[in-house]
Amino acid sequence: MGYSAEDEALIKEKWDDLLLSCTKICKNDEDWNFIKRAFFLAKEAHEGVRRRSGEPYLLHPIAVAKIVIEEIGLGVKSVVAALLHDVVEDTEYTVEDMERIFGAKIASMVDGLTKMSGVFNADTSEQAEYFRKVLLTLSDDVRVILIKIADRLHNMRTLGSMPLNKQIKITGETIYLFAPLAYRLGLYSIKSELEDLCMKYRFPQQYAEISQKLQESEATRQEFINKFNAPIIAALNRDNINYEISGRVKSIYSIWSKMQRKQIPFEEIYDLFAIRIVFNPLPFPSEKTQCWQIYSTITDIYTPKPDRLRDWISMPKANGYEALHSTVMGPDGVWVEVQIRTQRMEEIAERGFAAHWKYKKATFSQDEDEFDKWLKQIRAALNSPTENAVDFLDNFKLSLYTSEIVVFTPKGESRKMPYGATALDFAYDIHSKIGNSAISAKINHKLEPITTQINSGDQIEIITAETTHPKPEWLEVVTTAKAKQAIKNFLKRERQNNIERGQQMLEEQMKALNINLSGRVLRKIIPIYESNNKDELYSKIGAGIISLDNLDKILKSNSRNKLLKFWTLFIPKKEGDEAEENTTNDELSESKQSETPQQFVIAECCKPIPGDKVVGYRDPATNNIIVHKANCDELNRLASQFGKNIVKDEIKWSQHKAMSYLVTVELRGLDRLGLLLDLAKVVSGDFSINIREINIHSHDGIFEGGISLYVKDAESLQAVMDRLRKIKGIETVKRTIS
Repeated sequence: MGYSAEDEALIKEKWDDLLLSCTKICKNDEDWNFIKRAFFLAKEAHEGVRRRSGEPYLLHPIAVAKIVIEEIGLGVKSVVAALLHDVVEDTEYTVEDMERIFGAKIASMVDGLTKMSGVFNADTSEQAEYFRKVLLTLSDDVRVILIKIADRLHNMRTLGSMPLNKQIKITGETIYLFAPLAYRLGLYSIKSELEDLCMKYRFPQQYAEISQKLQESEATRQEFINKFNAPIIAALNRDNINYEISGRVKSIYSIWSKMQRKQIPFEEIYDLFAIRIVFNPLPFPSEKTQCWQIYSTITDIYTPKPDRLRDWISMPKANGYEALHSTVMGPDGVWVEVQIRTQRMEEIAERGFAAHWKYKKATFSQDEDEFDKWLKQIRAALNSPTENAVDFLDNFKLSLYTSEIVVFTPKGESRKMPYGATALDFAYDIHSKIGNSAISAKINHKLEPITTQINSGDQIEIITAETTHPKPEWLEVVTTAKAKQAIKNFLKRERQNNIERGQQMLEEQMKALNINLSGRVLRKIIPIYESNNKDELYSKIGAGIISLDNLDKILKSNSRNKLLKFWTLFIPKKEGDEAEENTTNDELSESKQSETPQQFVIAECCKPIPGDKVVGYRDPATNNIIVHKANCDELNRLASQFGKNIVKDEIKWSQHKAMSYLVTVELRGLDRLGLLLDLAKVVSGDFSINIREINIHSHDGIFEGGISLYVKDAESLQAVMDRLRKIKGIETVKRTIS
């Protein structure tokens, strides 16, 4: 069935709008015809097809092509690939057809954009394999990744028509991989919008509250910005600088993240905005010198905070970002961040890799820059035969969001490392053989442990020994993907030996006890020995981590599984659940399983309590539903890699069962006489809440510590925390995972 007249009119309107954008990239009739041919083929291929929202499907590729031009700054080939990106996946057309009609390059790009299909290894996540294929295109053409990000951005903008479990899966993928990837490719505005959209769908109430508060405080904020800018504007005009000055408000997501991280209300976020100065430099002196001249002008007016100066002009970020950031003391005792950059730097900051590449070509630079080095590392990681897709994805994630430091080799060669890196990371950055045999380091000519965190400006020499080998605990020490991968590769080889040895040891012990090592017995002892599966159990036995001396007692005891059943959780039954369309075998088996009572398990990583917004993840090994807080980082990781296991229905806390949940609240503030008495009075007296433990210590007039309480739900906990904040001397009150 074709489209209605209204649909055709809407398609024409969006197509005409796209053609208007194409005027900036089409140089001749050949370019125009190339794009038009792609549009008409896509129109014919998607004829009559609709998105879940009901609108014609063709509007999606048109919107992606528009983003590719206007928000990323790519050219004609990328627009053609964007228009065709779903044709091979969703219609009868093949990659060979694309090559015959549009040529090998477009066919290759469309193939890279086509989603994964087929069968994967049973132990590998389908989504992780899909991401791996997407990232493989980095080896060939970065434009494919940029179009994929544009595709994800439009899907996020239209996510409202999706069911809840799909929203959780897509937002989980987006926050875990696509937003960091956009950041790493320099697409700051897209990265911020992706994060904001994730929050809008996962936490709509908090999103609306912060949005409203930003609107309410806009007039006051603008008044302050005008007051702050006035003397700067006068000075820049006096120096005849061609500039633009603006106040940029933090994204809603970054404000919310800071509120979550510091557990403070909106009113206590002081750095809501930054002042940005973008100028057109003169031919002489250098851009760098002119940026420093403007910095000097501003610091003549306002006093700078020395430890908050960031010079990304002398040493640009690995994604090409260049700017000078300084925090200065503004009027009324408020710290204000000022960003100084040229028009060229601004375009690279907004458009990322596309602009970075354009300027590199314009200067005919053949030098390998930081971005090229990063791509080379990704290609090396992608070609690693030893990693499964899930491990690869976790390691790749590490190389995305990083602040950078600069350190030096003994010969004075500079190397960029992520903030928080250790001497061991540095050893692996030089070569995996050096990392594998590292025993210590000389940092600034002083002998230090290999686990020491390194700082910008350090000069580092690695001491090695042939007898040293990587240890499992090294994985907790290193922060870089390259180091983690090298350690895992070594440990994997070791682990295989341990598994074989451990299996043999367990079988011998069972034989001595006259017990048959069956699957039922294994299922009982795996959780008791704090293992996730039989291979982990065998490996720990083979490595000597687990002793089998008490195996006889364990098998005889009726020790309960560590998983606790919480009867305060349930999935509301909806009408028509039985008659769901397009039921797959997986869904059929799931519906059969749901006839038996569900076992809910509280996730150890975030420990939700009644009242917290929660999401369920069905553990494929046990069929238990693991319940996570909706903003849990581990949940985002699981949603991005095993999205089909996210429980599609909302999980509710029931009110009929009164239970108490142990939570720990962290406290910090000014010490004074009677503080403990006031704490006890609020918790036990005002709220009648049982205190399990108080642990407070004082030093130099400051007290720090924690108080463990039994609470009924998140609402009562929040009420206690709000009241504790009002006690004289208390500065911060945070909920921690106990």
